[in-house]
Amino acid sequence: MLEVRNVSKRFGATVALDDVSLAVREGEVVGFLGPNGSGKTTTMRSIMGLISVDAGDVLWKGQPITADIRHRFGYMPAERGMYPKMRVREQLVYFARLAGRTAPDATAAADHWLARLGLTDRAGDEVQALSSGNQQRVQLAIALAHDPELLILDEPFSGLDPIAVETMKQLLLEQVARGVAVLFSSHQLDLVTDICRDVVIVDQGRIVLEGDVHELRGRSPFRDVVVRYESRDEPELLRVPASTTIDEVLAQLADRRSVDESRIVDLSFGPPALSEVFLRAVGRTEAEIAQDVDAPDVDPPDLDPDVEMAGDAS
Repeated sequence: MLEVRNVSKRFGATVALDDVSLAVREGEVVGFLGPNGSGKTTTMRSIMGLISVDAGDVLWKGQPITADIRHRFGYMPAERGMYPKMRVREQLVYFARLAGRTAPDATAAADHWLARLGLTDRAGDEVQALSSGNQQRVQLAIALAHDPELLILDEPFSGLDPIAVETMKQLLLEQVARGVAVLFSSHQLDLVTDICRDVVIVDQGRIVLEGDVHELRGRSPFRDVVVRYESRDEPELLRVPASTTIDEVLAQLADRRSVDESRIVDLSFGPPALSEVFLRAVGRTEAEIAQDVDAPDVDPPDLDPDVEMAGDAS
């Protein structure tokens, strides 16, 4: 089990992490959520030993994380952490060797993941010649090539098309099924809902909410009713108190039909989406979150890719 215990970190006057604690068990995937600059990347870098913390501990299976233990981790940074002029297959073999695999095993693993991720025909290309989506696939292959026990993935779905998103979802679920612990961050909260049972939401360096996704959604004081009418292009969203029953919703809609005779073709009733829970937890609107996503991250300055990946392999 990965344990982050009461970790704090400052960069000058900026408090990046303030007493952050979280845990990820083997065979579990945890979504790590927060606006840009909230402390997600700093937390992940501290797990990987890329930055030192001012206070607190990071443990794997109850032990401080040494270089040997870190060889059993797979890391996918949000920024490109690869050698741009190295060819794809050579790069996978190289990083698998750094993580302790023999040359034959590293080569076999590279070929396996190139095939799984649809990159076999790009194996001889330089990384810099790939699209951003294919570079993401290569980064995932690097993280997986040495059969890690823990995966730390920072925005792994960024830049992927829908087909690649589905492929990555299935790969993550496969890793979880074989007992890998997975911590990943994402701004795509629908994907988090699909993949994760538990989430941790951080804002301004502090954890503001954590727990089971369905339980967190169920705690909302509201329920959302989404109604699609035959004669309308856009659905209608109604928000009702959580105490409202489905029978009361249906009765209310039946009363309204005397005014609007358009036929209902679809109806959903339930707790608000994870995105609503997230917005309430961090106290922001959707527009403000969109600005955060587009704005520069105020986590620690980007490391040079060579330095970062060397730190990963140490």
